[in-house]
Amino acid sequence: MEYTWNNIYNVDCLIGMKELSNNCVDLVVTSPPYDDLRNYNGYSFNFEEIAKELFRTLKQGGVMVWVVGDKIKNGNKSLTSFRQGITFQEIGFNVHDVMIYQKKNTPFMRSNAYTNCFEFMFVLSKGKPKTFNPLKTRTVRHGVEKLVANKKADGVNNKVVAELKKEKTLNNIWEYAVGSGGSTKDKIAFQHTAIFPEKLAQDHILSWSNVGDLVFDPMCGSGTTCKMAKLNKRNYLGMEISPEYTELSIKRVNLIK
Repeated sequence: MEYTWNNIYNVDCLIGMKELSNNCVDLVVTSPPYDDLRNYNGYSFNFEEIAKELFRTLKQGGVMVWVVGDKIKNGNKSLTSFRQGITFQEIGFNVHDVMIYQKKNTPFMRSNAYTNCFEFMFVLSKGKPKTFNPLKTRTVRHGVEKLVANKKADGVNNKVVAELKKEKTLNNIWEYAVGSGGSTKDKIAFQHTAIFPEKLAQDHILSWSNVGDLVFDPMCGSGTTCKMAKLNKRNYLGMEISPEYTELSIKRVNLIK
């Protein structure tokens, strides 16, 4: 089957990706169904084979954002995320960054440990990333002032006049509200049991791709990545093994006119 851009297909991504040419994708933003935390209608998830196909189809200089967490069972974390990160390295990916997706309003309380409120966002690249458009935030202090410089072993503070910029690049811990009104305002999206925030997808799309690039989500679930790619004038391609979720994804993308 020939897959064309700006469409979402009901297909097992391992089958679908084999039909894609080498080095055709600029950016992947996805979150796999890890550790059986959700009942995904009985579908299986062949991580290692999917990882190999993602590496093959990604362009040189392309980036993949892999959003994943770990199951806690009997007080023991699975560390699936760590194992996946190491496997990606062994396949040939560079682990360009390990970012944190912090949830502002997480409901997952633990009686004998601190509240688990984050997932990892592995930023993986095929070689050196060809695109980085850093997101900025305003600095609390800016303007010209005296700053400490060249402090040596004698402890003397040597000060020089320098300019503090009005903006600085974000750090690698990103915080988002989750749930209704946080992850999205699309009520139909919650027909899926596990969605990530639209702004998370958008922030990565803006950071690692440019207008006209191809953004791919091989397990597109509720369609968040594809929707935000379209909204930000990128081409998109989605694959989803569940017929119900494929239909949901298409509906959400079609909300963008």
